[in-house]
Amino acid sequence: MTVVGALQLGSCVSTAATVDKVLGYEERLRESGAAVVVLPEALLGGYPKGSSFGTRVGYRLPEGREEFAEYFSRAVEVPGPEIAELAGLSARTGVSLVVGVIERAGSTLYCTAVFLDPEAGVVAKHRKLMPTAAERLIWGQGDGSTLPVVPTAAGLAGAVICWENYMPLLRTAMYAKGVQLWCAPTVDDREVWQSTMRHIAVEGRCFVVSACQYQPEEPSLPGSRINGGSVVVGPLGEVLAGPLTGEEGLVTAAIDVGALAGARYDFDVTGHYARPDVFTLTVDETPRPAVTFTSR
Repeated sequence: MTVVGALQLGSCVSTAATVDKVLGYEERLRESGAAVVVLPEALLGGYPKGSSFGTRVGYRLPEGREEFAEYFSRAVEVPGPEIAELAGLSARTGVSLVVGVIERAGSTLYCTAVFLDPEAGVVAKHRKLMPTAAERLIWGQGDGSTLPVVPTAAGLAGAVICWENYMPLLRTAMYAKGVQLWCAPTVDDREVWQSTMRHIAVEGRCFVVSACQYQPEEPSLPGSRINGGSVVVGPLGEVLAGPLTGEEGLVTAAIDVGALAGARYDFDVTGHYARPDVFTLTVDETPRPAVTFTSR
């Protein structure tokens, strides 16, 4: 048996304060005995729920540009000093961390999940492929080059961020990579999200860990509250821990990756239950830079 968990936290006004908040859980992480802990979407950098960034169809207000510049300043680079601090936390506790960050690359921001290994530090990252609705104002799209499955002490781990979990072809690609521990950083606190996590666990016959932010209402931004809902689900859809709502905290459960063979006995979505003679999926994992330089 191996322990996995979700650390349900909210972002602070500054990224440095958020890092300090995470570091404050060092003893809890060590005592939990967890092999892998997932942290919420956009924890470093923040999820600006309720913000409009001064945008209407056809025009942008100057105050929106100022708001974006401030948001941009709170983003982190991968690798970078904030990531190094969390890598140190991973090394000291022996816990692999999957951390949701707002990644700054050039002048573009990405919603990213970073994989931190206790021995190797940053081992991979996944950039959200499709920002949802108004998120497209502030975040760029990832490409197929950041769809990793990472070996951990709790099995092969992959990350799918928030509403990416509703993309059937992305789910299929991750199942085909053999994901055993499905990490779902999110800010979706709706009750139906619990059904989504249970569905994915059953569909992929994998363990699912979803970490959601908990964020009290910001008086100047009606509707900005994020109520949590972090949960751990087993491969037959059984809830193993959580959902935790209305507070910050660590949710953990013991899992047995060896149980996945039995769980997939009657349903292996990209194996014996697939119909490649009828359906096929091609995944392009080529990096897609806007500009490529060559020399003769």
